[in-house]
Amino acid sequence: MTAVQSVLITGANAGLGRECARQMAHMDGVNKIYLACRNADKASVAKAALVAESGRDIFEIVLMDVARPDTVKAAVAGLGSPIDAVVLNAGGTGGATPNAITPSGVTNMFAVNVLGHVVLVDELLKRQLVTSTVLFAGSEAARGIPKMGVAKPDMQSSSVAEFASIADGSKFGPKADPLDTYGNVKLVGALWMASMSRRHPHIRFVTVSPGGTTGTNGMDDLPFVKKLMFKHIGGVLMPLFGMMHGVEVGAKRYVDGLTNPKFESGHFYASKGGSPTGPVVDQETIEADLGNAVFQDNANTAVHQFA
Repeated sequence: MTAVQSVLITGANAGLGRECARQMAHMDGVNKIYLACRNADKASVAKAALVAESGRDIFEIVLMDVARPDTVKAAVAGLGSPIDAVVLNAGGTGGATPNAITPSGVTNMFAVNVLGHVVLVDELLKRQLVTSTVLFAGSEAARGIPKMGVAKPDMQSSSVAEFASIADGSKFGPKADPLDTYGNVKLVGALWMASMSRRHPHIRFVTVSPGGTTGTNGMDDLPFVKKLMFKHIGGVLMPLFGMMHGVEVGAKRYVDGLTNPKFESGHFYASKGGSPTGPVVDQETIEADLGNAVFQDNANTAVHQFA
Protein backbone atom coordinates (compact mmCIF):
# COMPACT_ATOMS: atom_id res chain seq x y z
CA MET A 1 0.00 0.00 0.00
CA THR A 2 1.11 3.55 -0.74
CA ALA A 3 1.21 5.66 2.43
CA VAL A 4 -1.06 8.70 2.33
CA GLN A 5 -1.13 10.92 5.39
CA SER A 6 -2.77 13.97 3.82
CA VAL A 7 -5.08 14.45 0.85
CA LEU A 8 -6.84 17.34 -0.88
CA ILE A 9 -10.13 16.56 -2.66
CA THR A 10 -11.88 18.97 -5.02
CA GLY A 11 -15.66 19.02 -5.02
CA ALA A 12 -15.53 17.50 -1.54
CA ASN A 13 -18.82 18.68 -0.04
CA ALA A 14 -21.07 16.16 -1.82
CA GLY A 15 -21.24 12.96 -3.83
CA LEU A 16 -18.03 11.16 -4.72
CA GLY A 17 -15.74 13.79 -3.20
CA ARG A 18 -17.46 13.70 0.18
CA GLU A 19 -17.58 9.89 0.18
CA CYS A 20 -13.90 9.70 -0.72
CA ALA A 21 -13.14 11.99 2.22
CA ARG A 22 -15.23 9.78 4.53
CA GLN A 23 -13.47 6.61 3.44
CA MET A 24 -10.03 8.19 3.72
CA ALA A 25 -10.81 9.37 7.25
CA HIS A 26 -11.28 5.75 8.31
CA MET A 27 -7.84 4.74 7.05
CA ASP A 28 -4.89 4.29 9.39
CA GLY A 29 -2.23 6.94 8.94
CA VAL A 30 -4.42 9.60 7.32
CA ASN A 31 -4.25 12.67 9.56
CA LYS A 32 -5.36 15.59 7.35
CA ILE A 33 -8.06 15.87 4.69
CA TYR A 34 -8.51 19.14 2.83
CA LEU A 35 -12.05 19.70 1.56
CA ALA A 36 -11.67 21.90 -1.52
CA CYS A 37 -15.09 23.46 -2.15
CA ARG A 38 -16.50 26.57 -3.81
CA ASN A 39 -19.32 27.21 -1.30
CA ALA A 40 -18.33 27.96 2.30
CA ASP A 41 -21.73 27.11 3.81
CA LYS A 42 -22.01 23.75 2.06
CA ALA A 43 -18.39 22.98 2.95
CA SER A 44 -19.05 23.70 6.64
CA VAL A 45 -22.08 21.41 6.69
CA ALA A 46 -20.08 18.65 5.00
CA LYS A 47 -17.18 19.07 7.40
CA ALA A 48 -19.41 18.84 10.46
CA ALA A 49 -21.06 15.69 9.12
CA LEU A 50 -17.74 14.08 8.26
CA VAL A 51 -16.35 14.80 11.73
CA ALA A 52 -19.45 13.24 13.28
CA GLU A 53 -19.39 10.19 11.01
CA SER A 54 -15.67 9.49 11.36
CA GLY A 55 -15.16 10.62 14.94
CA ARG A 56 -12.05 12.48 13.75
CA ASP A 57 -11.58 16.24 13.50
CA ILE A 58 -9.00 16.09 10.71
CA PHE A 59 -10.84 18.05 8.02
CA GLU A 60 -9.87 21.51 6.79
CA ILE A 61 -11.88 23.58 4.32
CA VAL A 62 -10.05 25.12 1.36
CA LEU A 63 -12.24 27.49 -0.62
CA MET A 64 -11.74 27.31 -4.38
CA ASP A 65 -13.90 27.23 -7.48
CA VAL A 66 -12.08 25.16 -10.08
CA ALA A 67 -13.98 27.02 -12.81
CA ARG A 68 -12.14 30.18 -11.70
CA PRO A 69 -8.34 29.81 -11.88
CA ASP A 70 -7.78 32.92 -9.76
CA THR A 71 -9.49 31.25 -6.79
CA VAL A 72 -7.43 28.09 -7.33
CA LYS A 73 -4.18 30.05 -7.26
CA ALA A 74 -5.25 31.95 -4.14
CA ALA A 75 -6.17 28.73 -2.36
CA VAL A 76 -2.84 27.08 -3.12
CA ALA A 77 -1.00 30.20 -1.97
CA GLY A 78 -2.72 29.79 1.39
CA LEU A 79 -1.60 26.21 1.98
CA GLY A 80 0.97 25.99 4.73
CA SER A 81 2.44 22.54 4.22
CA PRO A 82 2.87 19.89 1.50
CA ILE A 83 0.10 17.39 0.74
CA ASP A 84 0.72 13.75 -0.12
CA ALA A 85 -2.15 13.26 -2.54
CA VAL A 86 -4.69 15.24 -4.55
CA VAL A 87 -8.01 13.97 -5.93
CA LEU A 88 -9.19 16.01 -8.93
CA ASN A 89 -12.82 15.06 -8.45
CA ALA A 90 -14.83 18.20 -9.27
CA GLY A 91 -16.54 18.02 -12.63
CA GLY A 92 -19.91 17.30 -14.15
CA THR A 93 -21.63 18.64 -17.23
CA GLY A 94 -20.69 22.27 -16.68
CA GLY A 95 -23.67 23.88 -15.00
CA ALA A 96 -26.70 25.48 -16.61
CA THR A 97 -24.60 26.87 -19.49
CA PRO A 98 -21.99 24.17 -20.26
CA ASN A 99 -20.99 25.69 -23.61
CA ALA A 100 -20.60 29.27 -22.39
CA ILE A 101 -17.05 30.57 -22.56
CA THR A 102 -15.17 31.53 -19.41
CA PRO A 103 -12.67 34.43 -19.17
CA SER A 104 -9.94 31.81 -19.73
CA GLY A 105 -11.37 31.05 -23.18
CA VAL A 106 -12.71 27.57 -22.47
CA THR A 107 -16.22 26.23 -22.00
CA ASN A 108 -17.71 25.99 -18.52
CA MET A 109 -17.63 22.22 -18.85
CA PHE A 110 -13.94 22.17 -19.73
CA ALA A 111 -13.11 24.69 -17.00
CA VAL A 112 -14.63 22.67 -14.18
CA ASN A 113 -13.44 19.26 -15.37
CA VAL A 114 -9.97 20.02 -16.69
CA LEU A 115 -8.57 23.56 -16.78
CA GLY A 116 -9.09 24.34 -13.10
CA HIS A 117 -7.35 21.12 -12.20
CA VAL A 118 -4.48 21.88 -14.59
CA VAL A 119 -3.97 25.19 -12.79
CA LEU A 120 -4.23 23.48 -9.40
CA VAL A 121 -1.62 20.85 -10.23
CA ASP A 122 0.73 23.39 -11.80
CA GLU A 123 0.54 25.62 -8.72
CA LEU A 124 1.11 22.71 -6.34
CA LEU A 125 4.11 21.50 -8.34
CA LYS A 126 5.57 25.00 -8.62
CA ARG A 127 5.39 25.43 -4.86
CA GLN A 128 6.48 21.82 -4.15
CA LEU A 129 3.25 21.21 -2.26
CA VAL A 130 2.35 17.75 -3.57
CA THR A 131 4.65 14.86 -2.72
CA SER A 132 3.14 11.58 -3.90
CA THR A 133 0.04 11.16 -6.07
CA VAL A 134 -2.33 13.13 -8.29
CA LEU A 135 -5.55 11.32 -9.19
CA PHE A 136 -7.88 12.61 -11.91
CA ALA A 137 -11.51 11.52 -12.04
CA GLY A 138 -11.82 10.01 -15.48
CA SER A 139 -14.87 8.59 -17.21
CA GLU A 140 -15.68 5.56 -19.33
CA ALA A 141 -17.23 8.13 -21.70
CA ALA A 142 -13.67 8.98 -22.78
CA ARG A 143 -13.60 5.71 -24.76
CA GLY A 144 -17.35 5.42 -25.29
CA ILE A 145 -20.08 3.36 -23.61
CA PRO A 146 -22.11 1.80 -26.43
CA LYS A 147 -24.62 0.15 -24.08
CA MET A 148 -25.59 3.60 -22.76
CA GLY A 149 -25.62 5.27 -26.14
CA VAL A 150 -22.42 7.20 -25.42
CA ALA A 151 -20.31 7.31 -28.57
CA LYS A 152 -16.53 7.12 -28.60
CA PRO A 153 -14.98 10.59 -29.06
CA ASP A 154 -14.53 11.26 -32.78
CA MET A 155 -10.91 12.35 -32.98
CA GLN A 156 -9.62 13.21 -36.46
CA SER A 157 -5.94 14.03 -35.78
CA SER A 158 -5.44 14.32 -32.01
CA SER A 159 -3.43 17.45 -32.79
CA VAL A 160 -2.86 20.40 -30.47
CA ALA A 161 -5.42 22.34 -32.50
CA GLU A 162 -8.05 19.62 -32.19
CA PHE A 163 -7.61 19.32 -28.43
CA ALA A 164 -7.78 23.12 -28.16
CA SER A 165 -11.05 23.03 -30.13
CA ILE A 166 -12.48 20.70 -27.49
CA ALA A 167 -11.38 23.10 -24.77
CA ASP A 168 -12.88 26.21 -26.35
CA GLY A 169 -15.95 24.41 -27.67
CA SER A 170 -15.36 25.21 -31.33
CA LYS A 171 -15.22 21.51 -32.22
CA PHE A 172 -18.88 21.17 -31.28
CA GLY A 173 -20.48 24.63 -31.48
CA PRO A 174 -22.40 26.71 -28.92
CA LYS A 175 -25.50 24.50 -28.96
CA ALA A 176 -23.73 21.18 -28.47
CA ASP A 177 -25.34 18.51 -26.32
CA PRO A 178 -23.28 18.24 -23.11
CA LEU A 179 -23.65 14.48 -23.18
CA ASP A 180 -21.88 14.46 -26.55
CA THR A 181 -18.99 16.68 -25.45
CA TYR A 182 -18.40 15.26 -21.96
CA GLY A 183 -16.43 12.22 -23.12
CA ASN A 184 -14.18 14.42 -25.27
CA VAL A 185 -13.43 16.66 -22.31
CA LYS A 186 -12.60 13.70 -20.09
CA LEU A 187 -10.38 12.27 -22.83
CA VAL A 188 -8.30 15.45 -22.89
CA GLY A 189 -7.95 15.22 -19.11
CA ALA A 190 -6.74 11.62 -19.20
CA LEU A 191 -4.17 12.39 -21.92
CA TRP A 192 -2.95 15.49 -20.04
CA MET A 193 -2.39 13.34 -16.95
CA ALA A 194 -0.39 10.79 -18.92
CA SER A 195 1.82 13.52 -20.35
CA MET A 196 2.38 15.00 -16.90
CA SER A 197 3.48 11.61 -15.60
CA ARG A 198 6.45 11.65 -17.98
CA ARG A 199 7.33 15.28 -17.26
CA HIS A 200 7.21 14.78 -13.49
CA PRO A 201 8.34 11.21 -12.81
CA HIS A 202 8.68 11.81 -9.06
CA ILE A 203 4.88 12.16 -8.79
CA ARG A 204 2.37 9.42 -9.61
CA PHE A 205 -0.31 10.68 -12.02
CA VAL A 206 -3.23 8.25 -12.20
CA THR A 207 -6.59 8.62 -13.93
CA VAL A 208 -9.37 6.54 -12.39
CA SER A 209 -13.01 6.56 -13.41
CA PRO A 210 -15.49 6.20 -10.56
CA GLY A 211 -17.73 4.41 -13.06
CA GLY A 212 -21.45 4.86 -13.46
CA THR A 213 -22.35 6.13 -10.01
CA THR A 214 -25.67 6.99 -8.38
CA GLY A 215 -25.92 9.66 -5.70
CA THR A 216 -23.72 12.28 -7.39
CA ASN A 217 -24.49 15.82 -8.57
CA GLY A 218 -22.79 15.49 -11.95
CA MET A 219 -26.00 15.49 -13.99
CA ASP A 220 -27.94 18.07 -11.93
CA ASP A 221 -27.66 20.82 -14.53
CA LEU A 222 -28.75 18.84 -17.57
CA PRO A 223 -31.97 19.92 -19.28
CA PHE A 224 -35.02 18.60 -17.37
CA VAL A 225 -35.85 15.66 -19.63
CA LYS A 226 -32.26 14.38 -19.75
CA LYS A 227 -31.80 14.95 -16.04
CA LEU A 228 -34.98 12.94 -15.41
CA MET A 229 -33.72 10.14 -17.65
CA PHE A 230 -30.16 9.89 -16.36
CA LYS A 231 -30.38 10.94 -12.72
CA HIS A 232 -33.81 9.77 -11.61
CA ILE A 233 -35.14 7.07 -13.93
CA GLY A 234 -31.64 5.88 -14.80
CA GLY A 235 -30.60 5.99 -11.16
CA VAL A 236 -33.31 3.43 -10.40
CA LEU A 237 -33.17 1.22 -13.47
CA MET A 238 -29.48 1.23 -14.42
CA PRO A 239 -28.28 -0.41 -11.18
CA LEU A 240 -30.74 -3.23 -11.82
CA PHE A 241 -29.01 -3.91 -15.13
CA GLY A 242 -25.52 -3.57 -13.69
CA MET A 243 -24.93 -0.23 -15.42
CA MET A 244 -24.50 1.85 -12.25
CA HIS A 245 -23.28 1.31 -8.71
CA GLY A 246 -23.46 3.24 -5.44
CA VAL A 247 -21.33 6.22 -4.50
CA GLU A 248 -19.45 4.05 -2.01
CA VAL A 249 -18.19 1.83 -4.83
CA GLY A 250 -17.25 4.79 -7.04
CA ALA A 251 -15.32 6.53 -4.26
CA LYS A 252 -13.57 3.28 -3.33
CA ARG A 253 -12.05 3.34 -6.82
CA TYR A 254 -10.45 6.68 -5.94
CA VAL A 255 -9.14 5.33 -2.65
CA ASP A 256 -7.68 2.27 -4.37
CA GLY A 257 -6.07 4.51 -7.01
CA LEU A 258 -4.40 6.55 -4.28
CA THR A 259 -3.21 3.71 -2.09
CA ASN A 260 -2.64 0.66 -4.32
CA PRO A 261 0.65 0.80 -6.24
CA LYS A 262 -0.74 -1.49 -8.95
CA PHE A 263 -2.31 1.66 -10.39
CA GLU A 264 0.65 2.85 -12.45
CA SER A 265 1.57 6.44 -13.18
CA GLY A 266 0.49 7.66 -16.59
CA HIS A 267 -2.31 5.14 -16.98
CA PHE A 268 -6.09 5.44 -17.11
CA TYR A 269 -8.15 2.87 -15.22
CA ALA A 270 -11.86 2.30 -15.75
CA SER A 271 -14.33 -0.51 -16.31
CA LYS A 272 -13.93 -3.14 -18.97
CA GLY A 273 -15.19 -2.29 -22.44
CA GLY A 274 -18.94 -1.99 -22.89
CA SER A 275 -19.84 -1.19 -19.30
CA PRO A 276 -19.34 1.59 -16.72
CA THR A 277 -19.24 -0.84 -13.78
CA GLY A 278 -17.30 -3.90 -12.65
CA PRO A 279 -13.56 -4.49 -12.22
CA VAL A 280 -11.25 -1.77 -13.52
CA VAL A 281 -8.67 -2.34 -16.23
CA ASP A 282 -6.01 -0.26 -17.94
CA GLN A 283 -7.90 1.51 -20.71
CA GLU A 284 -4.95 1.20 -23.11
CA THR A 285 -6.02 -2.43 -23.49
CA ILE A 286 -9.30 -1.11 -24.95
CA GLU A 287 -8.17 2.05 -26.72
CA ALA A 288 -4.51 2.00 -27.81
CA ASP A 289 -4.42 5.74 -28.62
CA LEU A 290 -4.55 6.48 -24.89
CA GLY A 291 -0.93 5.31 -24.75
CA ASN A 292 0.25 7.48 -27.64
CA ALA A 293 2.87 9.85 -26.20
CA VAL A 294 2.44 12.36 -29.06
CA PHE A 295 -1.32 12.59 -28.45
CA GLN A 296 -0.69 12.93 -24.71
CA ASP A 297 1.76 15.78 -25.19
CA ASN A 298 -0.52 17.47 -27.72
CA ALA A 299 -3.31 17.47 -25.14
CA ASN A 300 -0.95 18.87 -22.52
CA THR A 301 0.22 21.64 -24.84
CA ALA A 302 -3.38 22.48 -25.74
CA VAL A 303 -4.63 22.82 -22.18
CA HIS A 304 -1.66 24.95 -21.18
CA GLN A 305 -2.52 27.43 -23.91
CA PHE A 306 -5.47 28.40 -21.71
CA ALA A 307 -3.77 28.04 -18.33
